[in-house]
Amino acid sequence: MWKREKMWMIKPPTEHPKESKYRPVLESLLPRDPMSRFNLKRGSPKDEFPNLDRNYTLMGRILSLHMYTRQFNRATESGVIFDDIIRPGLEDPGQPTGARAVGCLAGDAQSYILFCDFFDRIIESYHGYKVTTDIVQESDFNYDNLKGGDDFDQAYAMSCEVTAGRSIEDYCFPTHCSRGERRQLFTLAKTVLEQLGEDLPGKLYSIDELSHESEGRRVVMDSPPLSLIKIGVARDWPDARALWLSEDGTLAIWVNMEDHVKLVSYRSDACLQEAFKTICINVLKLETLYKKLRHPFIWKPHLGWVVSSPAEVGTGLKASVTVNLLHLAENKRLDDILDRLRLQMEATGCPGIYKISNLQTIGFNEVELTQLVVDGVKLLIRMEKRLENNGGIDDLVPAQK
Repeated sequence: MWKREKMWMIKPPTEHPKESKYRPVLESLLPRDPMSRFNLKRGSPKDEFPNLDRNYTLMGRILSLHMYTRQFNRATESGVIFDDIIRPGLEDPGQPTGARAVGCLAGDAQSYILFCDFFDRIIESYHGYKVTTDIVQESDFNYDNLKGGDDFDQAYAMSCEVTAGRSIEDYCFPTHCSRGERRQLFTLAKTVLEQLGEDLPGKLYSIDELSHESEGRRVVMDSPPLSLIKIGVARDWPDARALWLSEDGTLAIWVNMEDHVKLVSYRSDACLQEAFKTICINVLKLETLYKKLRHPFIWKPHLGWVVSSPAEVGTGLKASVTVNLLHLAENKRLDDILDRLRLQMEATGCPGIYKISNLQTIGFNEVELTQLVVDGVKLLIRMEKRLENNGGIDDLVPAQK
């Protein structure tokens, strides 16, 4: 049987003169793989895999060679590679005891998409929340919906603070941004804060101005905090960093620190409701002002408000109350109680004084998260009073979350 292929019957592909002429032009318009722009002198993923033996961060616990290999040859449009993402956790490996840090930071908003295999695992482990595109992160800035944030027992609640971080669209995050980007962000912030000052008078201080004390200002910063140095945010210090303070002392806004913009409302009377109200009103004003300049805050349906740390995505909000819990801090059930309340406790350096705050920032809206802190702090104070009188607290322990 004749088995030889009849080559004469196979017609060559038709050549179109214009296609041949313009093919190089068309191919040049295709988006290039960002990784192809680099000529990194790296070995194989196995050669480059970091030593995580004494790393106590969530990154150190979750990262495996298989996961590292999957992320190894990826890069965002702005040039963020996976080693940039995990570098903060390698520089600061954490402690074997105490709160576990996430050990990673996003270099830009695209990092959460490109390296989603890794970030989704981090978010799920830290927040106890499974990221899914089927669920949209909601927001609620109606501060009137918060109940009971103004009636803490003043013998125990000493102060409170509410913070909210935001990132600006089209700019890299502080760990990765260039000097030029940082200066552009600073110029944007100056414009926005000048307009904000029309409703809430205040003044913008450069970091250089914060290096010496002033009668009308309590904040002094003569060098970058160690926490910023460890995560690589203190590059070119103090260039294009600033602090805006309202004249009435109710609001502070940091520019180009851990996040592009971070609002802080601190109250020495522990009135969490007023601090939360201040944040809600002004974060909405800032959002409107940045939108007018065509630079909105970064928001993703499944992640909510996107910031550099996966520990704060969702709402970007942290509400905390400083409380005297001398007896409860020694109770063996404390860790379990905090876990059930979805709260975390940090030592302040003063015996018996602790800062209680929400651990989770995603999966709940702003009012719900702050309500968790309000209800949780009140319950912890009740337990503290019981223990002071040598009573038991088993009946006060909440059901499993």
